[in-house]
Amino acid sequence: MNRLERTNLLVFVCMLVSHLSFAQFSSSSKKATKLFKQAQFIPTQQLDPQTRMPDFKAGIELVDKALKKDPNFWEAYVLRGEYHMNLRDKSAAIGDFENALRVSPNHSRTGMTFYRLADLYLDQGAYDKALTNIKSFINHPNANEEYLKSGYSIYDNALFAIDAIKHPKPFNPVNVGPGVNTQFAEYYPTLTVNGKELMFTRALPYGSSIQEDFFTSINRDNVWTMATPMPQHVNTEHNEGAPTISADGRSLIFVACIDETGTYGEQRKGKGSCDLFFTQKIGPRWSNPVNLPGDVNSYHWETQPSLAADGKTLYFVRGLRGKGADQRNSDIYVSKLSEQGKWGAAERLSDVINTPFAEESVCIHPDGKTLYFASRGHAGMGGSDIFMSQMDHLGNWSKPVNLGYPINTKFDENSLIVSAEGNLAFFASDRAGGYGDLDIYYFELPKEFQPTTTYYFDGRVFDAQSNNPIPGHFTLKDIASGEVIIVSNADAINGTFTVPLPSNRQYVIEVTYDGYAMTSLGFDLTYNANQTSYHLDIPMNPLNSGSANILKNIYFDLNSATLRKESNIELNNLANFLRTNPNIHIELGGHTDTRGNAEDNLTLSTERAKAVYTHLIQVERIDANRLTFVGFGEREPIISDSEIAAIGSETEREKAHQTNRRTVYKIIKQ
Repeated sequence: MNRLERTNLLVFVCMLVSHLSFAQFSSSSKKATKLFKQAQFIPTQQLDPQTRMPDFKAGIELVDKALKKDPNFWEAYVLRGEYHMNLRDKSAAIGDFENALRVSPNHSRTGMTFYRLADLYLDQGAYDKALTNIKSFINHPNANEEYLKSGYSIYDNALFAIDAIKHPKPFNPVNVGPGVNTQFAEYYPTLTVNGKELMFTRALPYGSSIQEDFFTSINRDNVWTMATPMPQHVNTEHNEGAPTISADGRSLIFVACIDETGTYGEQRKGKGSCDLFFTQKIGPRWSNPVNLPGDVNSYHWETQPSLAADGKTLYFVRGLRGKGADQRNSDIYVSKLSEQGKWGAAERLSDVINTPFAEESVCIHPDGKTLYFASRGHAGMGGSDIFMSQMDHLGNWSKPVNLGYPINTKFDENSLIVSAEGNLAFFASDRAGGYGDLDIYYFELPKEFQPTTTYYFDGRVFDAQSNNPIPGHFTLKDIASGEVIIVSNADAINGTFTVPLPSNRQYVIEVTYDGYAMTSLGFDLTYNANQTSYHLDIPMNPLNSGSANILKNIYFDLNSATLRKESNIELNNLANFLRTNPNIHIELGGHTDTRGNAEDNLTLSTERAKAVYTHLIQVERIDANRLTFVGFGEREPIISDSEIAAIGSETEREKAHQTNRRTVYKIIKQ
């Protein structure tokens, strides 16, 4: 212990002694009061030889002697209770304060003994006793106003806990198995959107200390395979912790802290005590981690990141440092990724989420609007509890909901993540029956705490002519609002992708890459889907290919050329593509299915192509000289009548006819 630490501790003990000073003692025994006075000051005069902390044990020995001289010396019980609290012997402290009240029920001028007991009983999970004592404190005529605010917090926690225990939530945690868990501690899990890759932190022995590294396990046939470490340029001799992996498993943000040498690790530079770092997987290899680009990291400490599935929103926890900073407090912040690839200045979430106490282990679900986090400031079971809050369409967070008992207990709970489907939650615990230290478990999340189910689609983007992979850029927009929900990129080496699809929305999906025609896709998840994932390989046509490109999200009224408003996003995407490529000229083509009169179908297809042409000119202000239109009627079906006739299901036959009804564009000049 250095001189500054020793000075601070002695100041603390002096404040404690001052707090416990008594004008007149209840004991008439001179020997007892002499021993008591010695006990008051001995922690300031000597250090515990084992801990190098103030010697509270020596103080307790003197109090014991004083109480032998006078067993009704209530001040001695209070002092010993305070010393036991400083030694974290809470059970002994409870006994001391109870004895003080037994000897002299009205001894406390400000009710602080009741407060101490209530706080201790809350910590021990004795909620009825906590409630009884905190009521006595709050109703005390001279209640210490400095503690009244936290007193009401204890009252709220005790009330909540009593009710929560009466109404337990279903909770059956299952160990994820020996592929992940070992005799060492595993914690801070993070999961890809497809639920197939689990990354976590493992604490390994490293000399006389602990080394934190990242490991990953793959789920094959519902069994987590033997976890493997991340490569050595990610896992270093320094500690890496609290990872958050992107929805597609190809981006990783994690925490690294400055060590005793003043460094963050080889080739790593930081800005404060703990910073967030970023690495990206390109093909099979992870890049060298760099300090997270932008304005998230600061002089303060940043930790426990959670990257949203949209790829452009990052939640994390920040604790303040410096003069006047409350070391017990940490808050949840959010940052947005700019188009330049840098994270913007972080904004603190509102006081609906953050409290004057610690918020930590934040997790944003892939639906982008359901937040799980741990807090010591909202009403709970007494320690750090897990809460859920949801964002409305205006960006406001709902009042956090405690996940209830026995998900939350008198102990500290944190590090919860929830699968994309929303039914399973993962967390770390050292409960009995595990493989050693902290293990990772999962359980079925009660319905009332489940987020919006999030699906995903995966596949490969490639050149339609050469079959070479393309790192296509994906933008998912809500068809109703135009809001950008997800941005993502296919892998730069192999063109593979995994893109989240939160349910209860209809999507317009745009895939772009320089030198290629814009490709459009559509997903309607506003109905109950019978599948949770979709596989789709995406060929992209080079600008000079002369191939037709289907606009999947152009909608017309039945047997009409009137564009529906749901088409606006697709038309705007096409217009933006033309603006980005100002030399391109396109031909718009309309196609119908083969049902009905051929001449009527030709007329309808021509009018529909013209409607798109007109919209681009009048609404999007595209130069008419760059556009032409033509109707093809039923002449060029994608699926022939004979193929449709061979389809057994009426539903599938109708889908085939729908495939033939389409609007396309073809690049005719560039």
